[in-house]
Amino acid sequence: MRKIEKQHVEHIALGAAVLGTGGGGDPHVGMLMAMAAIEQYGPIRVLSPEEVPDEAWVVSAGMMGAPTVMIEKIPSGREVVGAFEALQAHSGKTISAIYPIEIGGVNSTVPLVLAAMTGLPVVDIDGMGRAFPEVQMTSFELAGLSSAPMSIADEKGNTVIVNGVESVWNERIGRAALISMGGSVMSCDYLMQGKQLKEAGIHHTLTLAERIGQTINSLRHQNQSPVRALVEAIGATLLFTGKISNLLRRTSEGFTKGEVWLDGVEECQGNTFRLYFQNEFLVAKRDDQVAATTPDLITALDLETGIPITTEALRYGSRVAVIGIPCDPKWRTEKGIKTAGPRYFGYDIDYRPLAERGGKDS
Repeated sequence: MRKIEKQHVEHIALGAAVLGTGGGGDPHVGMLMAMAAIEQYGPIRVLSPEEVPDEAWVVSAGMMGAPTVMIEKIPSGREVVGAFEALQAHSGKTISAIYPIEIGGVNSTVPLVLAAMTGLPVVDIDGMGRAFPEVQMTSFELAGLSSAPMSIADEKGNTVIVNGVESVWNERIGRAALISMGGSVMSCDYLMQGKQLKEAGIHHTLTLAERIGQTINSLRHQNQSPVRALVEAIGATLLFTGKISNLLRRTSEGFTKGEVWLDGVEECQGNTFRLYFQNEFLVAKRDDQVAATTPDLITALDLETGIPITTEALRYGSRVAVIGIPCDPKWRTEKGIKTAGPRYFGYDIDYRPLAERGGKDS
């Protein structure tokens, strides 16, 4: 067991924004929330997955809704406690630890806030190895586990328990409820025991996020661009460098959706690039040829600083590097591709791993 203190949170938030593929909510908001919680309640205990007893009950915590809304409706921290208490009361289980549902953006740090406020440990594991926009898109679902019962809570004190017959119904019902609750809520779901968590989760992703954040910050402080060093450090592929020349973004059905166009710079001068997103980046095309698709990770970085850019923070004229990162092998199964591949999101594209599209795959 180790402890997370305020100085660790910046690295985790930064690295999780890289793994968040543009989604998961504003990492800066989550970082400030976690730092404030640690300052008030003290350091957070972190358990390696192997340290979680098989019989212990654990639950995920995170934000649900459109990231563009959360920028204007910043959570206080009490919302996630409300979701946690509602689920614990409904289930009748004594919950022993918390984990991130995804290692992306604010959803990597919301569990830290809840852990600090409740005194419970957080587990170094998540259910995606990245961020995805919908409740059923987890490695737990691929393993046959259900997200029900799911609790959601807003800043007014409203709480809702959703008991959908399948996780996709929890997504639909929860999404409808959160629109009435202001477009952004906190949620707890995938209540399970330690044995299931260890078998179905993606291990040590908090540690991975912290290592990525340390790499970026270390090179920035040496006045070096961290983009190419980061690509080498995590086995990523540099897909494009360009300047944003057009951007379409809208909040629809509880998601942030849109497209962004880039004109090439540096070695990509004369080429064009296009990114499609629904909270997260889902498809990347270079000169109308597919360069990468979900479930592989597509991430936009500031070309000079290496700071990840979330979909709600995209701005016309920004200079951007786009990288591709291989997804966890769990997503490359038939069920994984059916659950979160490009065709699920309505794109007439078959999933092919990065290596088959000219990238690296290790």
